[in-house]
Amino acid sequence: MKVLTSSQMKEIDRTTIEDIGILGTTLMENAGKQIFKNIRERFPELSKEKIVIVAGKGNNGGDGFVVARHLYNHGADPYVLLLASKGEVRGDAAINLKKAEKIGIKINEVCSPKDWKLQKEKASQATLLVDAIFGTGLVKPAEGLYLAVIKDINKSKAYKVAVDIPSGLSSDTYQIIGPCVRADLTVTLAAPKVSHVFPPAEEYVGELVVADIGVPSSLFDDENLKLELVEKKTVLPYFKRRRKDTHKGTYGHLFIISGSLGKTGAAAMAGKAALKMGAGLVTIGTPESCLPIVARSMDELMTEPLAETQEKTISHEALEKVLSLLEGKDALMIGPGISTHKSTAEFVLSLMPKINVPAVVDADALNILASKPETIKSLRQPAVLTPHPGEFARLLNLSTRDVVERKLELAPQFAEKYGVYLVLKAYRTITATPDGKVFINPTGNPGMATAGSGDVLSGMIASMIVQEKNLLDAVLAAVYIHGLSGDIGAEKLGERALTAGDIIRYLPSGLRRLESG
Repeated sequence: MKVLTSSQMKEIDRTTIEDIGILGTTLMENAGKQIFKNIRERFPELSKEKIVIVAGKGNNGGDGFVVARHLYNHGADPYVLLLASKGEVRGDAAINLKKAEKIGIKINEVCSPKDWKLQKEKASQATLLVDAIFGTGLVKPAEGLYLAVIKDINKSKAYKVAVDIPSGLSSDTYQIIGPCVRADLTVTLAAPKVSHVFPPAEEYVGELVVADIGVPSSLFDDENLKLELVEKKTVLPYFKRRRKDTHKGTYGHLFIISGSLGKTGAAAMAGKAALKMGAGLVTIGTPESCLPIVARSMDELMTEPLAETQEKTISHEALEKVLSLLEGKDALMIGPGISTHKSTAEFVLSLMPKINVPAVVDADALNILASKPETIKSLRQPAVLTPHPGEFARLLNLSTRDVVERKLELAPQFAEKYGVYLVLKAYRTITATPDGKVFINPTGNPGMATAGSGDVLSGMIASMIVQEKNLLDAVLAAVYIHGLSGDIGAEKLGERALTAGDIIRYLPSGLRRLESG
C-alpha cells in the first residue's frame, strides 16, 4: 500500500477528476459515506449520541457536510460548526453544504474566537466529535481561531473522528508542527500519508482506517511513488506450508560470524533465530575460546572455532579459514558482538571484497565499516545492512538526531549510493532498496527496544535469504514476522518485560499465524 505526500495525493485527485472523468463531488460523496460507515460500526445507536461536526471551509469540511447528511438520514441529529462564513465555502464543499441545509441540517457559522466562545460548550458536551477542519495540505501551525478550536476539541471527552488527517498535523512529515487534534479514529482517504504511520505524529492518529473512495487503483502503480507500507498479504506467500519432498539442503546453509568474550549471547541468539526461522543448516564462526558457550546454547547449531586475539575477539588471522568455510554456504551474516578490536576490524575490512554470497552486515561490522564506508562498494554479491539509528549515524558521520528526523531522505540515498538494501531498525523499521524505494514495516512495538532484538532480526533476515530466491521479499518477510513475534510476545508478557529471547520464543506462533493466512 503506497504512502503518499500531499502533493502526490493532490496529483492523483487531479488525474482522477480531470483525466479519468470521475467527478470531485463523487469522490467527496464516497469519502463521506466511508467515514459515516466507520462511525456507525462503532456507534450503532446514533440517535443516542451527541454529535458535533467541526468543519473547515475547504474540501475537508465538504467531507464533513456529507458525513452530517448521512448521520441525519440515519436518525442522528448532528450539530455542525463551520469555522468560516458560508460564503467562503467554494466548489464541491459548497455543493454539499447546500445539500445538507436543504434536508434540514443547520450550519452554524463560527467566524471568530468570540463566536467560538459561544459554541465551544457544544464540543465539550459531545459524545462523538468529527474533526473536518483541515485536510492534507496544512504546512504551518494552526493559529488564531483554529488554534483555540483544536485546544478545546482536545479538552472534550468525546470520541474523536478525524477526516483524512487530524487537524494540525502536516501530512508530509512525522514531526509535530504545532497543536493538533488527538483523534481516536482517523479515516484517511485513498491512501495513508507520512504522518499516519510514523511517530510522533502517528500518536495523534488513533486507529487508522484507509477508505476506498473510488480512486482507480492503477494510479498507485506509478514508479515515482516510492514509499510503501508492507501489508500482510504481501508477505503471506513466503510462509506457505512446506512441500513434503524436501530436505535440510532445500532450505539453505547459513554461515554466521559473531561473538567475542562477553558477547557470546549475540551469536547464540542470531543462530537460534535463524534456525527457528527455518534455515536448514546454521554454522557459527566464533573466537575459539567462545565456542563452547555458543555450542551449548542450542544443540542444533554447528560451530567453527576462529583464530582470536588476546582479548578473545576474532583475529585477522581467521580470514583464510573463513573464506574456506564460506564455500558451499548460501549466505553470510556478520557483525553481532564481534567488537571493533583493531585486528577484528582488519579482518572485516579484508573479508568484505572477498565475500561471494549474499551478506547481512550488522552491529560491530557496521561500526567497523563506518571508518571506511567506501568498502561497502567492494561487496560482490547483494548485501543487506541492518543498522539501528546510532549505527547508521556513524556510517553517515551525522548525529543520531539527524538520522531520526531525516530517515526517509537518508536511507534511500544511502541504499542507492552503495547499491545495498538498508534495514533501518526502529519502531517503524524501514527497508530502503538500491533503486530508492522505501518499505515501511507495520508490525512491532516499543517493548522490542531491548538488547539483542537486532541480533535476532539479522538472524531471521539471513535465514530467509537462504530460503528464498528474491532478496527483497526475503527481507520484508523477515522484518514483518520479527515485529509480529514481538507483538505476540507483548500480548503475552507486556512490553516492559519483553526480551530478545521472547521474540524467538514466540516466533513459532507468528509463523503459524501467517501459515494459516
